[in-house]
Amino acid sequence: MGFGMTTILLNIHNAGFFPVMSAIVAMGIFYGGMAQVIAGILEFKKGNTFGVTAFTSYGFFWLTLVGIWYLPSNDHVAATDGVFLGIYLALWGVFTLFMFFGTLKGNRVLQFVFASLTVLFFMLAIGNITGNKGLLNIAGFEGIVCGASAIYLAMAEVLNEQFGRTVLPIGAPKGQAH
Repeated sequence: MGFGMTTILLNIHNAGFFPVMSAIVAMGIFYGGMAQVIAGILEFKKGNTFGVTAFTSYGFFWLTLVGIWYLPSNDHVAATDGVFLGIYLALWGVFTLFMFFGTLKGNRVLQFVFASLTVLFFMLAIGNITGNKGLLNIAGFEGIVCGASAIYLAMAEVLNEQFGRTVLPIGAPKGQAH
C-alpha cells in the first residue's frame, strides 16, 4: 500500500493534474519511504530476500527522490537537472527490470506491478533526459495504473490471508491456494 498509494500521488502530478505538493512529499518520506524500509526489515526476519530487497530499495528510492527535490535548498548542493534525473531514473529502471525477473515464479499481479514499474521508470528517464513533457504526462498515466495494481495486490494479499480463501484473485502460481 505504501508503494502503491505514493506512486499514484506522484503520478497524478506526472500526468499533469497538480504540481508537486506537500501530500506527495510527506507520503514519499513516511509511507513510501520509511514504512517500506520497516517492511523490508520485517521481511529480513522472515528470510525473504526478494521482499527485503524490494521493500528497502523502493523505500529508499522515495527517500532519495525527496532528497533530490530538497537538498539543493541548502546552497551547498547543485540541483539535479533533467538529464541527470533521467539517468537516476534509468538506473532504477535497470534495477526494477532485474527485480521483475525475480517475480516470474510469483503471482501474475506481482509480475504486472514490476513490469509496469519497469516501463514507468524508463518512460520517466527518457522523458526527463529529452525534456519531453508529453512523454512525462503519458508516463504519469502509466504510473497511476502501476500504483493501482500495487494497491490491488496489497488488498488481495491481506484479504485472501484474512479470509483463508481467494477473495481477490492474483493469478497465483500453480500449487498455491491464492
